[in-house]
Amino acid sequence: MKLNELVNFLNEYLRIDEWDIDHSKNGLQVESCEEVEKVAFAVDACMESFKKAVKCGADLLVTHHGIVWGGIERVTGLIARRIKFLLENEISLYSAHLPLDAHPEVGNNVLLLKLCSFSADEPFGFYRGKAIGFAGEAEKKMSVAEIAEKLRKELKADVKVLEFGGRVKRAGAISGKGGFGVEEAWEKGLDLLITGEAEHSAYHLAKELQVNVIFAGHYATETLGVKALMNVVKEKGLEVEFLDCPTGI
Repeated sequence: MKLNELVNFLNEYLRIDEWDIDHSKNGLQVESCEEVEKVAFAVDACMESFKKAVKCGADLLVTHHGIVWGGIERVTGLIARRIKFLLENEISLYSAHLPLDAHPEVGNNVLLLKLCSFSADEPFGFYRGKAIGFAGEAEKKMSVAEIAEKLRKELKADVKVLEFGGRVKRAGAISGKGGFGVEEAWEKGLDLLITGEAEHSAYHLAKELQVNVIFAGHYATETLGVKALMNVVKEKGLEVEFLDCPTGI
């Protein structure tokens, strides 16, 4: 498949043009091939994932976190080494940050809720005026421990829990660094916030507002979207592979 054909499909499917509020420069960040036969997927655009992409024979690497944030002022240092490596190995780089968090089908947040048996039909996790997360209900109340264990098992994550409320009927999800959603969860009457990175600032907010919080890891909570997107691309007849480069964070 032509690179530009696949890029156009991804841009449209992920609604890239709707996310100008994102600091990430979403879409094709490095163009280094014309044809694509194999696509690798990873959470982070880093030398570890680049080297694994070379090893598996990928022509294109699709990541959640790219290498261009805001813009490139100088092609020196780390950015130069990364771009040079991709160009020399003829690997193109495509990244989707908030578009992949918020997507209603393959997004990290809708999948986090569904993984824990919640619906995902309410906008939640507003950032710069736009929802990047979802909220929803479970058919029956669950304990925080029950939900945390499911996340621990399914994501193979080091889950941390702030249990300051009762049993859970309604929950919201913001993958990655989503501790900013504690107050919004309280305002919307949610029993639980599911997010990724454990943030110190969330502790007293959750405690005083009596909101449960589960931190399931920044990396782990953002593997869901790239894996789901991988299956969409696979349907295009391309070979695909997920590159696991966990950070433990």
